[in-house]
Amino acid sequence: MSKTDISIDQIKSALGQYCGNQKTSDFDLNEASRPSSHQLRRAAVLLPLILRPSGINIILTKRSNHLKNHPGQIALPGGKFDGDDKNFIDTALREAEEEIGLSQSIVNILGTLPDHETVTSFCVTPVVGLVNTTFKPKLDRNEVDEVFEVPLSIFTDSKNFNIHDRMWNGIERQYFVVPYGPYYIWGATARILRMFCDVIGGHNEINL
Repeated sequence: MSKTDISIDQIKSALGQYCGNQKTSDFDLNEASRPSSHQLRRAAVLLPLILRPSGINIILTKRSNHLKNHPGQIALPGGKFDGDDKNFIDTALREAEEEIGLSQSIVNILGTLPDHETVTSFCVTPVVGLVNTTFKPKLDRNEVDEVFEVPLSIFTDSKNFNIHDRMWNGIERQYFVVPYGPYYIWGATARILRMFCDVIGGHNEINL
């Protein structure tokens, strides 16, 4: 993952041509702790790209500290699949509009990524979309404390991905981390972004 000059057209083409179906997981670095079986709840996140004069940025959020799942963490906008959603693209777009005021009318869907399983028992479908530069965030403060942007080039450089560890439910777990200024991008978000960069880089298999 070293490309920094990839275009939106190349990203859309790579997503459309990707023939792999290898799902990623919070257990990728912790196979010994993977449950033998457990019920997964379906969810989706939007991986929002936006064109800036300096290149492509990714829009990220900082979740509110009082949330039950992943409080205070850096995240992609998204949430649980609703019975009224037609598909996971609808879920991602609806949640992004609810959380950060991103109107569905200014998002061009480029494709989807393989599902990601979280340690909190969600099966998450990442949806990649290009956001019009007219976007002005309007936050739901019950869910989101902050919206910010990170250059895509930060994630396409694999040297920026570190592996950290901590105790979780009595088990030492490892996870990907991308430090960026005051932000600590880790866990499921970092893993999904790494998968995204692997896919748009034209790899046939996900690299750990």
